[in-house]
Amino acid sequence: MKRKINVWDYAGEIIEKTGNGVLLTTKAGGAVNTMTIGWGTVGIQWRKPVFIAFVRQSRYTKELLDKTGEFTVNVPVGEINKQILGICGSKSGRDMDKIKELGLHLEAGEKISVPGIKELPLTLECKVIYKQDQVLDYLEEESRSHYYAPGSRDENDYHTAYYGKIVDAYIIEE
Repeated sequence: MKRKINVWDYAGEIIEKTGNGVLLTTKAGGAVNTMTIGWGTVGIQWRKPVFIAFVRQSRYTKELLDKTGEFTVNVPVGEINKQILGICGSKSGRDMDKIKELGLHLEAGEKISVPGIKELPLTLECKVIYKQDQVLDYLEEESRSHYYAPGSRDENDYHTAYYGKIVDAYIIEE
């Protein structure tokens, strides 16, 4: 069962939990993948409610997201098994089926093809309305040197910002 929510009633909680890690889930060609994100925000763009997520160029999630333009944001309510965020933030969906390995339970989307995840029940269904690759010349030096340091493995692995129009919001319940 899904209890519909007003995203603005939960905006503070969504932003707070995003800083600690939430899941961004995508689906394309029958493949479902999820990854931990710690960067993102809820807001309004072009008079539409949006979740803006940032995904590195090298990620499998980006590959799937670019094919469909749909994603869910899966937010914990209450306690969460930290192993979920740990594995989903450190392992690639190219190499393993994280959903299966972790025994996560998928719930079909209401308005998009991407499912929610029962273990992180607060779900935002999003359709991409805009995306933009980062331009490092516009990024402050402190962030550039920290997240894209010369010589680091992430030096040329920039992020793409995905503006996802929130088309549905709910909490998955028993």
